[in-house]
Amino acid sequence: MSEPGHSGDDDPGDRAGGQTPGDFASLTPEAILDAMAELELPCDGRMLALNSYENRVYLLYGEDAPDQVVKFYRPGRWSDAQILEEHAFAEALVEAEVPMVAPRRIGGRTLHSIGGMRLAVYPRAGGRAPELDDPDVREWLGRYLGRIHMVGAGAPFVQRPALDIATFGQEPYETIVHGDWLPPALRESWQAAARQCLEAVEASFARAGDVSRIRVHGDVHLGNVLWTDAGPHFVDLDDARTAPAVQDLWMLLSGDRADMTVQLSDVLEGYETFREFDRRELQLVEALRTLRLIHYSAWIARRWHDPAFPAAFPWFGTERYWQDRILELREQIAAMSEPALVV
Repeated sequence: MSEPGHSGDDDPGDRAGGQTPGDFASLTPEAILDAMAELELPCDGRMLALNSYENRVYLLYGEDAPDQVVKFYRPGRWSDAQILEEHAFAEALVEAEVPMVAPRRIGGRTLHSIGGMRLAVYPRAGGRAPELDDPDVREWLGRYLGRIHMVGAGAPFVQRPALDIATFGQEPYETIVHGDWLPPALRESWQAAARQCLEAVEASFARAGDVSRIRVHGDVHLGNVLWTDAGPHFVDLDDARTAPAVQDLWMLLSGDRADMTVQLSDVLEGYETFREFDRRELQLVEALRTLRLIHYSAWIARRWHDPAFPAAFPWFGTERYWQDRILELREQIAAMSEPALVV
């Protein structure tokens, strides 16, 4: 997940206490260049830190060679097996000619451990954010999401977890409630709004019924879709999970109900060129949005020991922040009470 927009996964490493405050402290420029030298990847010493809080990601400029992007994984977040499933999914997408940026194989491996840090190396892939106001762009994205899901439905994740109410709703709720994050004057209001939201999420999933769960990208926000004149390509499967297909569609929708209906119609026009979409999953659009909102606050709380987080989110924990979150949750309660979108 690049940020902003990161779902902020609650991973096994977090709950097991695998993350310690100084984990990224060893990533000095010298250590990064030493890692590249060990992998025999030439670079000229220039590097640029890219926008990622969950991991550490750097663009390294080549020395008469292609530029590289190196991603250092947050210790304790994913197991090696879970990361390798992410990499295998990316490679399967590339093999299916889906424009996904996959990690390079170096010495036959995609995952490396150097200096106590796990890392992967990617080719540099440029582009701009897609223009979602353009119906043709929405349809184009829908076609590629349909192709991603064709591959995703072909085999299950075995190691990577599922997106569910427990890990994206209830556990984040408990993190906030049992931490020292809520201002006393707002504690009861936030708890009440969050509990109502979780009840409404449960009801939404019940209405949707037994929909299929497949391997999905998991974090299709605009920072993870890069557009060029040749069309889109996707990056960052760090949040890939087992989930309903609509998890990769709802983040492309915004505005009022009429706007989202038009947007969704365009996306599905492209999507269903390659894969049928189960309309029951539309019951989950606002439920998944709600889970992401609750989870996002808990993600910041869980990462607060990382010095990058207080610097990036200085407003976290203020009364204004939680007032805005309460209003947001109340709006979601109303949204989940409305009928699902119909396309």
